[in-house]
Amino acid sequence: MTKARGGIRGWSATRTKVQSRIRFTSLRLRLVVVFGLVALTAAVSASGIAYWLNREAVQSRAQDAALNDFERELQSHVSTLRPSPSQDQLRIAARKMADGGERFGVLLLDEDASGRTVSGSSTDNALNGFSLDDVPASLQKAVNKRQKITSGNQHPYHVYWQRVIDGDTPYLVGGAKMIGGGPTAYMRKSLEKEAEDLNSLAWSLGIATALSLIGSALLAQAAATTVLKPVQRLGVAARRLGEGKLDTRLRVSGTDELADLSRTFNLAAESLEKKVDDMSAREEASRRFVADMSHELRTPLTAITAVTEVLEEELDAETGSVDPMIEPAVRLVVSETRRLNDLVENLMEVTRFDAGTARLVLDDVDLADQITACIDARAWLDAVDLDAERGIMANLDPRRLDVILANLIGNALKHGGSPVRVSVHVEGEDLLIQVRDHGPGIPEDVLPHVFDRFYKASASRPRSEGSGLGLSIALENAHIHGGGITAANSPDGGAVFTLRLPRDAASLIARERDGDQGDSGTEDTEGDGQ
Repeated sequence: MTKARGGIRGWSATRTKVQSRIRFTSLRLRLVVVFGLVALTAAVSASGIAYWLNREAVQSRAQDAALNDFERELQSHVSTLRPSPSQDQLRIAARKMADGGERFGVLLLDEDASGRTVSGSSTDNALNGFSLDDVPASLQKAVNKRQKITSGNQHPYHVYWQRVIDGDTPYLVGGAKMIGGGPTAYMRKSLEKEAEDLNSLAWSLGIATALSLIGSALLAQAAATTVLKPVQRLGVAARRLGEGKLDTRLRVSGTDELADLSRTFNLAAESLEKKVDDMSAREEASRRFVADMSHELRTPLTAITAVTEVLEEELDAETGSVDPMIEPAVRLVVSETRRLNDLVENLMEVTRFDAGTARLVLDDVDLADQITACIDARAWLDAVDLDAERGIMANLDPRRLDVILANLIGNALKHGGSPVRVSVHVEGEDLLIQVRDHGPGIPEDVLPHVFDRFYKASASRPRSEGSGLGLSIALENAHIHGGGITAANSPDGGAVFTLRLPRDAASLIARERDGDQGDSGTEDTEGDGQ
């Protein structure tokens, strides 16, 4: 049994910690995600802008250098060619141009003396095989188109360029036509080195973005810990306060919003503790007053009861010496004395329940015998039908069970109507005892209040023979056993009170006690709780 209780407590503690961590991690995860998205957006934006600016700068620098060198080599080597050069002359000029600083491929086109188009290409560099087919048609058209001379355009021909992709390699292709007549020149320069540089830059920016994302996640983790730790402490303190630990307070440090929240919680807890203490003090004083009053009333009531018993015996005697004129008054005194005595006893029982001093004295009882003894002791045998098999045993407090049955059956006989039927059933580990009368039933507006103390169904009839505490005391006795009582109206007429009790009250109380100890063992203490 000890191992089982330990296992239950351990499982309960683990469950509480897991649930707390799930809630804590959920908010932490959201903070980390938000920080990560912000950092990712900023890093990607900065990296994208940096990559775009560097890409344009690298490509523009390579392009301008190649085109400037192309123009310079064109002026140096092609302008000196004689008109109508041969293919060999064009090839030599193209080789000289290709041997310049930028190392690009050159293609020269012109007409020889016979009017035939001849071409010369550089073939001794890394760009062997450069031909007119490698030049885009749109670029050829732009290069060969004669521009109109205007004030803003002083030359009929200009240098044009275009970027192309051949396979996976980017190239810069440019072209120009000699002004005043002469060859048409095209160049093609590989931008592979620049592309590799840009790829390296892209990888570097990607790594920097990833590192910034990791850094933002770590910062988010630290920020979440800083923010959520006070929130977790507040949650733990709120749970402890809800469990009745009204002396729970939070440590306050700092001047931020969370510190203000902690101060507000402490003020609320202090105010609540003060009010609860005041209410408990007033309740204790009221309970002590009722108990003291009941005890003080018992002494004179004992003497009065003895006198009334003597008077009652005189009244019942055949040769009574009581004056017939005062006989009604004597009977009234006897009746009211008994009623007052029952009221005092019930008040004392109520104070025991309120003070938590009521205890069970358990014993194994046969329900059929117990109910029969209750009915027989009050001379109700002719008015009550009992439907209970002998041999249904239960571990209960016989005296308190007798109080419950006496109140339920007496209430049915008083307010319902005979015959009153009492039936006993077994439902699993519980016992069901039903008390049904054949009266008009309970009004619907009264049903929720039948177990209230001193409740009167009609304000016009505030006085009744009972104390108004019987059903309330019966319910308290059922609760102390771990059971309960419900009231309802039968479809066939009459009221039905159902008493549900465990067959073994001792084991149920032990399980509940173990469960309370297990719950108290899983309390989160005020602190970090990480």
